[in-house]
Amino acid sequence: MKKLALLSAPFLMMCPANAVEITSVITDSVQLTVEGPAVQSTRIGSSYSVSGSNISVTTLGGLTGGSATAAATPISSSYDINTDGQAFTFSESITVGDTPVTSQVTLSGGQFTAPNLYGETITSTGGSAGDLAGTLSGTSIPTVTAGGAGTTAIGQRTIELTVFQ
Repeated sequence: MKKLALLSAPFLMMCPANAVEITSVITDSVQLTVEGPAVQSTRIGSSYSVSGSNISVTTLGGLTGGSATAAATPISSSYDINTDGQAFTFSESITVGDTPVTSQVTLSGGQFTAPNLYGETITSTGGSAGDLAGTLSGTSIPTVTAGGAGTTAIGQRTIELTVFQ
């Protein structure tokens, strides 16, 4: 066994180890984006509350019941002081909710012309391409041209060269 190891050792030294790695990556890209319009609207419901002390109710206020197509409406109220000359407290609060809407308006030129808005609303106007542009070149860096509001332009060039020996 020792003789075999001694004979193979010079043979292994004569065979050089080769490790080769060559990598070449070239990436060119341009990304152009124009944002669309958006409306997020939350409908506010109706509520009524009354509280007090030393108060007599002549006509209790409130709300008429709303429906899927109509908002509630307030009912008028009338109150008196129970005992004249005595301390009293009184509080009446009403919130009339939004009228339900079953459809949103259509787009015109990438924008909502007259969106249906409820009590809590977030709106975003759509972008305008304007001069938005991008070009790729085989010999240079990609170029991008800014557009109107609501747009993004991204140009990317990646060159990687790895040589290992």
